[in-house]
Amino acid sequence: MSDIPFAMNQSSRMLLLKAMGLMLIATLCFSCMHATVAKLTQELHPFQVAFFRNVFGLLALMPLLIRSRFTALRTKKIGLHALRGVVNGCSMLLFFTSLSMIPLAEVTALSYAAPLFVTIGAVVVLGERIRARRIAALLIGILGMLVILRPGFAEIGLGQMLILGATVLWAISMIDIKILARTDSSLTISTYMLVFAIPISFGVSLPFWQMPNAPQFMLLLLLGVLGSIGQVLFTEAFRHTDTGVIMPLEFTKLIFAAILGFMIFGQVPDFYTWLGGSIIFASTCYIAFREHKLSKAGDLAEPAIK
Repeated sequence: MSDIPFAMNQSSRMLLLKAMGLMLIATLCFSCMHATVAKLTQELHPFQVAFFRNVFGLLALMPLLIRSRFTALRTKKIGLHALRGVVNGCSMLLFFTSLSMIPLAEVTALSYAAPLFVTIGAVVVLGERIRARRIAALLIGILGMLVILRPGFAEIGLGQMLILGATVLWAISMIDIKILARTDSSLTISTYMLVFAIPISFGVSLPFWQMPNAPQFMLLLLLGVLGSIGQVLFTEAFRHTDTGVIMPLEFTKLIFAAILGFMIFGQVPDFYTWLGGSIIFASTCYIAFREHKLSKAGDLAEPAIK
């Protein structure tokens, strides 16, 4: 009998390590994908890059779909998948365009604000009530955004506005993912996102179309593979453990972005990007921790007002 708790603890530790490993690989894939986008958008329009990312991303998932005999396409929530595809597709268009305008690390630092927008959306749309500590965390996160943007001291350009818009849309997508993950697999969620995003990105890219050359074509293929692998691993990591446990690993994206930005483009993140990104990240981690703690408490009692 004494072996049972140990086995359960050992199993929990293995799941945690698996989730952490998946999250680290996912953040590396996303960082490499963003660097590839920044490179490609120096020569191709961001909308066209987004289209090829979606097409090659779907092709990268095809072996998994064939292996499942396309059972991954079965779902009872096609409406939510369509919503996620449209929202995620529009977010990608704005995000890719911002990557063509501002440094890689700054884009990454500002994108950390997505959980802040998720919390705000839960209050505005779902009527969720929050208490003082989470309100304080939100305000601190907004302060971090202001540290990066420095309104009144530095010009807030179109690139910064686009990344904030993309982050708001990504926050909506995150809520959708959380609902879909209760019943559908990571492969199902990732596949339908691409199915609905492809026609959107194709339509808006037509006015800017130019035929990619061979090196560009190879980078576009790499982009699709990195994006699909990152999406599947990201969703799978959240399936194996709680958000609050693996959220801190998201900070590695800023580190990866800084390294890749310097190696490929000679970009050196300034002090305000590091400081603001750290502040935003710390606030989102606290919000995730509070949500995790309250959800655990809700298993033992009636849901409390947050």
